[in-house]
Amino acid sequence: MLDMHRLLVLREFARHGTIAATAHTLGYTASAVSQQLSTLEREVGTPLLDRSARSAELTDAGRLLVEHAEKILSVVEAAEAALAASAGDVSGQVTVTAFPTAAVAFAPKLAAGVRPYRRLQLVLRQAAGAEGLRRVSAGDADVAIVERWSGGVPDTQGGRLQHYHLLRDPMVLAVPKRHPMADPAQPVELADLLADVWIVAPNGEPSREGVERLLAPAGGAPAAAWEFEGQGTILSLVARGMGIAAVPSLVLTLGTAGVRFRRVPDDAPVREIYAVARTASLRRPSVAFTLHVLTGAAQKVQQELGSLLGAVRDAS
Repeated sequence: MLDMHRLLVLREFARHGTIAATAHTLGYTASAVSQQLSTLEREVGTPLLDRSARSAELTDAGRLLVEHAEKILSVVEAAEAALAASAGDVSGQVTVTAFPTAAVAFAPKLAAGVRPYRRLQLVLRQAAGAEGLRRVSAGDADVAIVERWSGGVPDTQGGRLQHYHLLRDPMVLAVPKRHPMADPAQPVELADLLADVWIVAPNGEPSREGVERLLAPAGGAPAAAWEFEGQGTILSLVARGMGIAAVPSLVLTLGTAGVRFRRVPDDAPVREIYAVARTASLRRPSVAFTLHVLTGAAQKVQQELGSLLGAVRDAS
């Protein structure tokens, strides 16, 4: 009989394309992934990977088994969810991942919402970039709070994933309190600020995309940009007068002593924040309830952001 866990490893290899990337996603060593795939090959009696000294790719038999593995794993999860739904009990462990600023903003409200359910164990992990989506897709997390700057419809992976819109997160300009732009009487002209030192997230980070799209109509990249990971780190440097930054307004909930915020153009990029879960897991009462609590928490966060942004607009 085929081993479910090894089928999952094969599926993740098909998605990521390399042993190393599969190992990173699943939290294993590369040798452990290779061993699991070799064992699966012995179980089915045919090569699933065409290996060379530097790479490996699926054989025709491997691709065929991946197609069946997708169906098998979804059916197994759906069966587990149906059993949990029949019991109707909000219990067990639910693992939620969130990018750092969302984790800070949502954690208190999420914890308060699930607290009355003593048999429900909530695990909240931080996962930057696309890592949260990968963990949900791989089955290592139940729900991910993810960010999206570009337009279009989020990827559902052929219906395997469901997205739930939580809130809109517009950008604001962050400057030190002694910066000329800290004076609300001064109009914000982004083109005039390109000569300043900007503090930005590294290339490849979602918020970096937002900054680049914001500055493109004003003339493109600033003359000098320092790269730092984490919005909290960026704000701390702005507070110390090290530079200026364009940041998502959700950072206003982090505590911003020493930083002044100004409005940016109304057509500036807006970050959309979603909760993502596997379709097959939605019948689990614990997952459905957690999504319900997240939706309610998002409404409260959006209201809080509205008040904070209103104060920024009044000051501008």
